[in-house]
Amino acid sequence: MTENPFFRPSTLDYELPPFAEIREEHYLPAYERGMAEQLAEIAAITADGNPPTFENTLVALERTGELLRRVDVVFRNQSSSDTTDVLDEVEAKVSPLLAVHHDAIHLDRALFARIEELYRTRDRLGLDPESLRLLERRYGAFERSGARLGEAEQARLRGLNADLAALGTTFQQNVNAANRASALVLDSAAELAGLSEDAIAGAAENARVLGHEGRYVLSLQNTSGQPALAQLTDRSVRERLLAASLGRGIEENGPIAIRMAGLRAERAELLGHPSHAAYVVADETAGTVEAVSALLARLVGPAVANARREAAELARVAAADGVEEIAAHDWAYYSEKVRQESFQVDAAVLRPYFELERVLRDGVFFAANLAYGLSFTERPDLTAHHPDARVFEVFEEDGTALGLFIGDFHARASKRGGAWMDSLVEQSELTGQRPVVLNNLNIPRAAPGEPVLMSWDEVRTLFHEFGHALHGLFSRVRYPLFSGTAVPRDFVEFPSQVNEMWMVRPEVLANYARHHGTGEVLSPELVERITAAEGFGQGFRTVEYLAATLLDWAWHTVPRGEEITDVEEFEARALAAAGIAVDAVPPRYRTAYFQHIFASGYSAAYYAYIWSEVLDADTVQWFEGNGRPVRESGEVFRRELLARGFSRDPLESFRAVVGRAPETGPLLARRGLL
Repeated sequence: MTENPFFRPSTLDYELPPFAEIREEHYLPAYERGMAEQLAEIAAITADGNPPTFENTLVALERTGELLRRVDVVFRNQSSSDTTDVLDEVEAKVSPLLAVHHDAIHLDRALFARIEELYRTRDRLGLDPESLRLLERRYGAFERSGARLGEAEQARLRGLNADLAALGTTFQQNVNAANRASALVLDSAAELAGLSEDAIAGAAENARVLGHEGRYVLSLQNTSGQPALAQLTDRSVRERLLAASLGRGIEENGPIAIRMAGLRAERAELLGHPSHAAYVVADETAGTVEAVSALLARLVGPAVANARREAAELARVAAADGVEEIAAHDWAYYSEKVRQESFQVDAAVLRPYFELERVLRDGVFFAANLAYGLSFTERPDLTAHHPDARVFEVFEEDGTALGLFIGDFHARASKRGGAWMDSLVEQSELTGQRPVVLNNLNIPRAAPGEPVLMSWDEVRTLFHEFGHALHGLFSRVRYPLFSGTAVPRDFVEFPSQVNEMWMVRPEVLANYARHHGTGEVLSPELVERITAAEGFGQGFRTVEYLAATLLDWAWHTVPRGEEITDVEEFEARALAAAGIAVDAVPPRYRTAYFQHIFASGYSAAYYAYIWSEVLDADTVQWFEGNGRPVRESGEVFRRELLARGFSRDPLESFRAVVGRAPETGPLLARRGLL
C-alpha cells in the first residue's frame, strides 16, 4: 500500500496529519509496518558493535518508531471522537498487539544491557540535566516494565499485558454502546418541562439524528449525574434518567472490571509491589500509597459533613413539593431550587450569556492573550479529522508561529463521552517538530439556525481542556519522551485546573459573558451570586468525586487472589468502609462506566484530580497575590512549568513558580473543608 498516507511524513503545515487522505483501511497496515520498523530500528541499536554511548543508544531510541507514532496518535483520536464498527474492529486487533510490541522493547535484554551500562556510568558521561533525566527515566521505565525478570516471569508478564490491553478496549467499546443504548427516549416535550427552549429543541434534534424523528432524546454523559436532572420538573423522568445512567453497562463490564483488577494485582506482585496502586503511585509525584490514603482520609469526614448540611437545606425546600426524603435523582433539582431561592441564580437564565463562539474567542482565546500574549487565526484551508472540528493557527505575541489548535466541540453518537486533549504532533527539538494539539468536548448541538448555548459547567470544561492544550503548545523540550503533557497523572491535571481560573476573572468574564440576543453583559452582582452558589455545592461535588476516587482505590488495592463475585456488592462495601457512602450522592462514576480506570490511563490514579487541585489552588492564590502584572505572572508560569514538560521533576517546576513546596490550605478553603 504505497499510497498509504501514514507511510511518509506529512507535508502539511506543522506536519498536520493528512486527514483528507486517511481512510479506515490505512490504519492496520500502518500499525503493522510501524511496529516492524521500530523493532528493526531497535535491532540496529543492539547490533552496534561499538560500546554504548548516549547518542548511539538513548538518542537513537528516541528517534525510533516515527511511523508508529504517526498512526497511533491519529487512530487513538479517531477511534474516540468518530468511531465506526470498522475502527472498533481495528482497535480490538491492535490493542493487544501494541502491548506485545511494548513488551518486545522493554523486555529486550540486549537493549536494557546497553541502557544499564550507561546508567551505571552516568556520573562520568558529562550529560546536561535534561539528557541525564532521559537516561534515568528510560532506565526506570525498563525496570518497571520487568526487564530484570526471569524468562518464565517475563512470559507471564507478556500474557498479562496483552490480556489487559484487550479487556480495556472491550470495556471502552462496551461503555460507548451502553451510552447509546441507555439514552432516555421521550415521547413528548411535556416530559421535558423545566428545560429551556433551546435544550428541548436540542433534544428533538438529537432524536432526529439518532433515528427517533418526532420524539426527544436525552443522551447520557459519562458521569453518573446528568445535566438535565437540575431542571426536569417531572420527578419520574428524573428518576428514569438517573436510573439509566447508574445502571448502564453493569452486565457487560462488571465481569471485565473484576477480571482486570485481578490481572493488575497479579502483575503488580510479579513486579514486586503489594498492589496495583502501590505499583502505579511509586512513579507518581505522590510517591506512596500512604501519602494518597492520608490525603483522602483527611478529606472524607469534612466532605460528608458538608454534604449532609447541604442535604438538610435541600430537604427544607423539597418539603414544599411534598417530597419527604431527598433521593439521588432529586439532589441536582433541589440544589438548583436552593440556588434560585438563596442566591437568585437560575441556570436556565445563565445559558443565553454563554454562546459557544463568544466563549471560545472572547473568553478562552482572550485569556490566553491576556496571560501569554497568544493570538489565534482560523485555518479553514486545513482539514481536521471530522467536519465539526476546526483548525486554528496559534501565534506568539511577536507574531512568531507557535503551533496548531484543533477544537472539536460537539457531541455525536460516534464520539465517546467526556472531554479530553490529544497531541497529534508533539514538540521536540530533537525531531524539529512543533505542536499540534486537539480538544474534544461533548456540547449538545443546537437546533438548525440557533446559537449553541452552554451551561456554566460546560464553560468550565472548555477552559479546563484548553489548559491541557496550552501545556502541549508551550512545550520546549529536546526529547519526545518529555514533551507537553507527558507528566505524571497526578500532575497533568494541575495546569488545566489552573486555567479554569480565567473563566471568572472579571476582565475575562466581562469580555465573553454577554447575552447572545441583546449583548447585555452578565452583571458583576450576578457573578458574585454564582460564586456564592458554587460554594454551596462543594459538599456534593467533593463527595461524588471522593466516592469515585475511593472506588478506584478499592479496586486497585485488592491483593492478588481475593475473590470478587458481585460488582455492586463490592462497591457498597468499599464506599461504606471508606466512610463515603451517602445514598443520595452516587459516585461520579460507577464501576461499569468508569473508563478512566478501566479503559484509560487513570487506574489507581483517579486521585490525581484532587492531588493536582492542591497545586492548582496554591498556584491560583500565587497568581492573585504575587504583586506582578498578569502578563508577567503568565510568563513565569509558562517558562518555569508549562514549557518544561517532564524534562525535570514536576514539583521542582512548581517550586520554581510559587517559591516553596505546595500547601493544602488553599484547597481546603476552596472546597469548604476548613
